[in-house]
Amino acid sequence: MRSLAVALFCFLCVLTGACGRRGGEPAAPGATGPETAFQKHLEEQLLNARAGTVIEIPAGTHELDRALSVRTGGVTLRGAGIDRTVLSFKHASSATAGILVGADGFTIESLAIEDSKGDALAVRDADHLTARAVRASWTGGPQPGNGAAGIHVQGAHHVLIEDCAAYAASNAGIYVERSRNVIVRHCEVEENVAGIAIANSVGIDVDGNTATGNSGGIVVFNTRDATQPGDAVRVFGNQVFKNNLGNFAPTDTTLAAVPAGCGVVVNAASEVEIFNNDLAHNQTANVVISAYFFRTDPGAPAGAAVGQGAAPNAVYVYGNRFVGGGNAPDSAALKALKQAKFGGPGGHLPDIVWDGYRDAPPQRICIRNERVAVLDADAPHSFSAPSTAMAPFRCELPKLPPVVLPAGA
Repeated sequence: MRSLAVALFCFLCVLTGACGRRGGEPAAPGATGPETAFQKHLEEQLLNARAGTVIEIPAGTHELDRALSVRTGGVTLRGAGIDRTVLSFKHASSATAGILVGADGFTIESLAIEDSKGDALAVRDADHLTARAVRASWTGGPQPGNGAAGIHVQGAHHVLIEDCAAYAASNAGIYVERSRNVIVRHCEVEENVAGIAIANSVGIDVDGNTATGNSGGIVVFNTRDATQPGDAVRVFGNQVFKNNLGNFAPTDTTLAAVPAGCGVVVNAASEVEIFNNDLAHNQTANVVISAYFFRTDPGAPAGAAVGQGAAPNAVYVYGNRFVGGGNAPDSAALKALKQAKFGGPGGHLPDIVWDGYRDAPPQRICIRNERVAVLDADAPHSFSAPSTAMAPFRCELPKLPPVVLPAGA
């Protein structure tokens, strides 16, 4: 969705290192390309499936040359294990998703999707979805030519994504967009541009995930042209550390504007809670709160009015644990700010960086976190009067309710 090219974020650049569970079992001896008989049988199973059908895919690496499509509700696609059953789209002939889902009540579990030209798993306008123990990865590591997202949910309701993994997506490892009532929990995202991205979505829990080695760890944002502005997003219990990878997104794609990164980013989003997370060694900042206009360097004229809905709204940060970070911001303006206000090589930006853009009337950003420092960077005035005063942030907001999925979802 390329219209999302709005001002987002700030971030880091460093950690590479090999990802964890990237490869599945080797292909059978003598296998040199797509398995025509296997693929034809699997496509027939999907075509003839009825509600309640469970399609079992055996262990092994299975080469496919085109996307799989799920159009029947209530179907389950099940492998023999997240690293035992691998669907490889390395030889696919088109840039479509690996698996495209347009039906309600779909479950996919215990398998891996590798080297798709587009998204690995793409869900479009479907409800009551479960993805469990699914790995989406690109075996050549981070490259602009990789598929955009590992697991991409658009226009969906009542979705559970759990115990999944995503590596080396050129946009986001797990991407929830224009959706409602979604839980993303206990997943591992590494070496993606954004580890987990939540865009224009309502009622989302991002819980107990590990995000490391991405350009940005967890990103929650609204876009200016959104027909459904997002709110009520909780980010909690996550391990978000060393998200310092250089951005490798193609220049014309959604998250190409994300400089190498931050831990958690809230951009022009409302009603966001960030609590009980471990945030460490994200070299621009562990948390960034920003408006549409904010980019790596000033993105709007001095003193520009942001306008209603363009700045972050009702953001509540509390009970997190911070270690390091802020020591090497990937922004000329923030580097200069660090040098001038916080010292040279040994200095660092505070744990939380707010760009300083305000809506009219101003909305609240509340921080109840022990031993935390906050920077108002004053981006609207070209960073000329930054402040570390805590008084404006000493407030509380009503806590958001947990996301509850319908029985059977």
